[in-house]
Amino acid sequence: MNRKYRKVIIAGNWKMNMLPSKVKRYMEDLRGAMPKVKTCSVVLCVPYPMIPALNKAARDSRIAVGAQNVNEHEKGAYTGEVSVSMLEDLNVKYVIVGHSERRQYYGETDFGVNAKVKALLAAGISPIICVGESLQQREFDLTMDHISYQVKAAVHGLTPEEVRKCVSAYEPIWAIGTGRNATAEQAQEVCEHIRAIIRQGYGARVARSVCILYGGSMNSKNAYELLSMPDIDGGLVGGASLDPAEFAKIIEATNQE
Repeated sequence: MNRKYRKVIIAGNWKMNMLPSKVKRYMEDLRGAMPKVKTCSVVLCVPYPMIPALNKAARDSRIAVGAQNVNEHEKGAYTGEVSVSMLEDLNVKYVIVGHSERRQYYGETDFGVNAKVKALLAAGISPIICVGESLQQREFDLTMDHISYQVKAAVHGLTPEEVRKCVSAYEPIWAIGTGRNATAEQAQEVCEHIRAIIRQGYGARVARSVCILYGGSMNSKNAYELLSMPDIDGGLVGGASLDPAEFAKIIEATNQE
């Protein structure tokens, strides 16, 4: 982490879990367990039906409301989809785009991710752009090439000021929900590479201001070590964010010099 140049973010991704009726109790438990943190922004990215409940439960707290996906079109005949303006109306501040599960199960492409990023930025919502390699790509030494392509595609056509408003999340696909995780050194190597790609395209000032998260099975046991790395500015936390006490411990791990 480097608080001098950029914010620290711990973002929970509930995926397709929890119920709207349980959000209030979750927030009560999280408020009770939340440590005092110096400069950490906390975000909860929840399924659409839970956004109103979370808005109400998180009122007067330091927790921002996020969503897990969005459609890039403004409106129209896109049955089952949710637009940026709908999320804006619900006071959503962050939206995950390009998550590996969206790419794998729903055919989300780099072109589509770029369109969603532009739509979100136009509405003043920060995209959390997910990139990451498969186990096969890592074994064939293709990690950096693959990450480079994903990052460049996601920010294609953006201005430097727009890139500053983006959050990147490195999520090695082989470490998501598997109990396996990249070592702190492996995660740092890729996050440093992401920053280098941004530096090449947009300069050092923009690169050092971009927040880069690690999103591969972060938990209370490995969070401190991961967050001690210079180019890891927070976490995109999956399963561990469903437990308020566990999530609070991860947030507490940001309290380091």
